[in-house]
Amino acid sequence: MGFAEELRNQSAIDWDAAVNHPFVDQLLDGSLPDERLRQYLVQDYQFCDAFTALLGQAVASAPSLPSRLVFARVLGAFASDENTYFQDCFDELYVPETERTSPALGSATQAFDALMREALASRSYPEVLAVLLVAEWLYGEWAGRAGGPAQWPSEPKHSEWIRLHNNPEYNAWVTWLRDEFDAVEPSRPQERQRVAVVFAEAVRLERAFFDAALVPDEAYAAK
Repeated sequence: MGFAEELRNQSAIDWDAAVNHPFVDQLLDGSLPDERLRQYLVQDYQFCDAFTALLGQAVASAPSLPSRLVFARVLGAFASDENTYFQDCFDELYVPETERTSPALGSATQAFDALMREALASRSYPEVLAVLLVAEWLYGEWAGRAGGPAQWPSEPKHSEWIRLHNNPEYNAWVTWLRDEFDAVEPSRPQERQRVAVVFAEAVRLERAFFDAALVPDEAYAAK
């Protein structure tokens, strides 16, 4: 068993709850109300800055040119395809510019952003990979529940989010991330434990973020 699989198993309760979350169920069957999708996307978009910086740090910290080039390619795709999806949905869902760039943030959003920035500040390649791996692998698992395109919901605002996390290129990226994470498993117990803590916290916050996606908008405005 590799390091990635070991840490995933240690967080199995939160992991499985996130992958099989009611929010995901509604997204996959197309029943997710626009107001819940709108709220979720506004909050999720706030991670783009830290996530882009994490990919950049991975480019800087990777031990070889081939690894750097993988992250560079993903960084380019993230800046184009995923950002386009957000902007198209924001336009369709009538999200004003101020809400796109400076909304009230939920506690799960703030905590996950802080975790990403802590990993970024650490400049630890294994810690950076831990956060990236949880974010990408967990999303790949829930999107994989959708099956093939013929089974996806008809609305692009639902199906395109699935496609972005359920396609051959994305699946290959997640597999590569897992292999890379296993390859740089820390040998020192203290560092290994730190990476395990970061991984577990990222999984916990993924679940919390989906929980928050189903609460009323007023819960954010009140913070």
